[in-house]
Amino acid sequence: MKLTVIGLGYIGLPTALLFASKNVDVVGVDVNESVVNKLNNGQLHIEENGMEELLVQSLDSKKFKASTTVEEADYYIIAVPTPHLEDNSCDVSYLKSAVEKLQGVIKKGDTVIVESTIAPRTTEDVVQPMIESYGFEVGKDVYLAHCPERVLPGKIIHEMVHNNRIIGGITDACTKKAIDLYKVLVQGKLLETKASTAEMSKLMENTYRDVNIALANELVKISDTLKVDALDVIKLANEHPRVNIHLPGPGVGGHCLAVDPYFIVASDEKNAQIISKSRAINNSMPSFVIEKVNEIMKSIKGKKITVLGLTYKGNIDDIRESPALDIYHELKLKSEFEVVAQDSHVHLDWVENDIEKALNDSDLALVLTDHNEYKNISVEVLSAMKNKVIFDTKNIVNSDDSVTYYNFNNIYEI
Repeated sequence: MKLTVIGLGYIGLPTALLFASKNVDVVGVDVNESVVNKLNNGQLHIEENGMEELLVQSLDSKKFKASTTVEEADYYIIAVPTPHLEDNSCDVSYLKSAVEKLQGVIKKGDTVIVESTIAPRTTEDVVQPMIESYGFEVGKDVYLAHCPERVLPGKIIHEMVHNNRIIGGITDACTKKAIDLYKVLVQGKLLETKASTAEMSKLMENTYRDVNIALANELVKISDTLKVDALDVIKLANEHPRVNIHLPGPGVGGHCLAVDPYFIVASDEKNAQIISKSRAINNSMPSFVIEKVNEIMKSIKGKKITVLGLTYKGNIDDIRESPALDIYHELKLKSEFEVVAQDSHVHLDWVENDIEKALNDSDLALVLTDHNEYKNISVEVLSAMKNKVIFDTKNIVNSDDSVTYYNFNNIYEI
């Protein structure tokens, strides 16, 4: 069996390497020549637990190679980005470009699988006509399915193997062909359905979480007005056996929760009322955080802010759609304060890696990401601050009486 994976990002690369580890001959394709060269030399361009070992193993076994050119195979997995456009609809330009690369390469009996997150009916209305324009009948000559990923950054390697997987074919025959591939790797259940149902299922998984977080964030704002302890409210409400309110935060980021709901809204704006409002609530949180930061700085007559964390979630290097990044840039551009960014996972020339150095002479430590290193910031590190004030938007810091500590439970005390 030979597999070609198009797109070597956060999903495509671990997918390719995991199949290679199962003795499948894999060619990973990416338009970025630098990425291809790095991978063939055993160097990763993204951070993910366990992936370095997989890369070395796959190169040593000669079961994986990276290329800028699509090669003939039995299966093709497309895992390219699908950002949202200005009108919030799904940008399928990268997807269409990937499918175009299959022309003249795919043959009868091959299977094409789209893993990229896409709007409902994209497989049927966009990908299927393109493949059939190459002279194949989908479901008879060539098989087509949508099989969305459902993994947690930091645990991708484990979850790609152990999570249940949705397998949505254009026809039943397409579904069966896709299952033949995934059963080589996946130990979880392989859930059979139609392509359009698979597309909507993936979007609703993330939309559910986005809506739930929006409820928590709205509670924070209401509690701030009413001087109520929002985090205690959530903790107590969740003692109910059928209640599970998510945790609030400085906003929602990443390529899933911050993007996927828009694809549903753009598909049926008239009826997607709760989804649309939830997106607006979560998008408003960076401004809410900045408002509170300004209140704190005014109350302590502060001059320097240290932003702790730029990624959209903890212990990863992914800054896509990160509200922390938006907050940093907004403070940097529009406030009168000195603003320093610290994140040991983000390697950019303007980002400080050393926490103590970043906090030196600072008036406020603004925690925007739940990296492990922020949970137990030592007294010695905090002693470098001018004013020892923490605003913890992720509710992770173990503080003591030596600092003034704010989170979403007591921000009304500012």
